[in-house]
Amino acid sequence: MGVDLAASEKRPTGLCILSVELEAETWIVWRDSEIVECAERYKPEVIAIDAPLSVPKAGSLRECDRALLKRGIRLLPPTIPSMRRLTLRGIGLKEELAKRGFLVIEVFPGGAQDVLDIPRKKAGRKAVLQGLEGLGIRGVRTDATIDELDAVTAAYVGLLYLTGLAEVVSGRDGSIVMPRKGAYEGNSA
Repeated sequence: MGVDLAASEKRPTGLCILSVELEAETWIVWRDSEIVECAERYKPEVIAIDAPLSVPKAGSLRECDRALLKRGIRLLPPTIPSMRRLTLRGIGLKEELAKRGFLVIEVFPGGAQDVLDIPRKKAGRKAVLQGLEGLGIRGVRTDATIDELDAVTAAYVGLLYLTGLAEVVSGRDGSIVMPRKGAYEGNSA
């Protein structure tokens, strides 16, 4: 299950359930309780959340954030004001889902899209959708929001993680799961 988490329950959160056959179903939710209900209903093997799920031990960046920056992957620090609420919501949601027995990982769809060589959201919905379809993902509605498309990317990274085609970029203060460069080429996960 992929979750493109919004910083507030007043903004839409994209969700995606992705099968091993790369069939996607997406929708929008608002509240944490709706995310938990979806997890309980679908029982995914992994829940991949697009939000920082930890805070830095010192400074504004975690070690995993620095590692991605060194690779040329742009990201926002989890401590800046616009990200702080998202980080706190993500941490709380992870704790609730983990308490219920779910495996929860942090993903970064924008960075994953860079590694997968598909467009990021700034290129527009149509370009992102075409990029996802190019990976073999099917079933995404043509009117899916960018939040839903990022949730599809998150779910895809979760699937790569489960199949050993992702890497965990980690440090003492957190980790982000990213596709392994080239591991997905010629694979349908």
